[in-house]
Amino acid sequence: METSNLTVNGFVLLGFYELPSFQLGLFMIFLVIYVGTLVGNSVTSALFCFDPHFYSPMYILLCNLSTIDMSFTSVVLPKLLDVLLTGNHVISYNGCITQVFLFVVLIVSEYFILAAMAYDRYVAICHPLRYSYFMSLQVCFWMSWTSWSSGVLNGILYVILISSCMFCGSHEIDHLFCDVKPLVKLSCSDTHTIEMVLFGLGSVSGFILSLLTLLSYMYIISTILKIPSKEGRQKTFSTCSSHLTVILLFYGTMFGMYVRPKSSYSMDQDKVLAILYAGVIPMLNPLIYSLRNEEVKKALCRITRKLASTKDSAKCDIHKK
Repeated sequence: METSNLTVNGFVLLGFYELPSFQLGLFMIFLVIYVGTLVGNSVTSALFCFDPHFYSPMYILLCNLSTIDMSFTSVVLPKLLDVLLTGNHVISYNGCITQVFLFVVLIVSEYFILAAMAYDRYVAICHPLRYSYFMSLQVCFWMSWTSWSSGVLNGILYVILISSCMFCGSHEIDHLFCDVKPLVKLSCSDTHTIEMVLFGLGSVSGFILSLLTLLSYMYIISTILKIPSKEGRQKTFSTCSSHLTVILLFYGTMFGMYVRPKSSYSMDQDKVLAILYAGVIPMLNPLIYSLRNEEVKKALCRITRKLASTKDSAKCDIHKK
């Protein structure tokens, strides 16, 4: 792709340039994913945040997760949709840096929220009698604040490091959005120190939180296996199965993206993984929690009945007039 008309103030997002005849089809697919993600997460977020039945730590954390998923998809997909529909591959330098900042903020925040949710399930299953003490609403709000503030702090540090890079060669980013790895790869300055610092930051926010989540589930599974009845084990496991599914999906794509060895590096694989964690997983998360949670199903049924009764009442009023 030609970049002669591009100034040093911007980059070219190549996207799926290797599939020129599929641009419109891909646009329709990603548009459906984007709308589905916004609708699904908006409904669950409103449900968890405003329905009194869900005013508990677990659902407050779920509300945070839904907000992250909506924001994450909105950072990545709109520009990709623009590229697919109009062919406008150019993104400004400031726009690219903004994408990096928001991407890091949301990824780090999601790591923290998932770890907090694992701790919530650990306390609920392993120490149920002390749940209200260890997972009070005050503790839950503190966890939420820590998650977002840690994300913002990491985002600022990443932007400072990326901004110190010089881009004097090609400005083509062979990816779906402005990510840290392809930007560092494009830099013509010495990036060894930057890569080491980025690896350290990623290890703190990724590896340590992943380890804490793993330890929580080791204790949870150990406690479940000690339950004498099969029905009791199944019922207890069902309370954390949704969260465990989301964790496996999220960590699987993140580790596949950033932890695999350089010898197996492939930009095509990166694009597939980016589709998963930027579009598919945020769209699936509300479905996973709603389909496996009886309280959510009942709440959705209540809302559906209310909407239906309101619609019927409106029709009756029209007929009376």
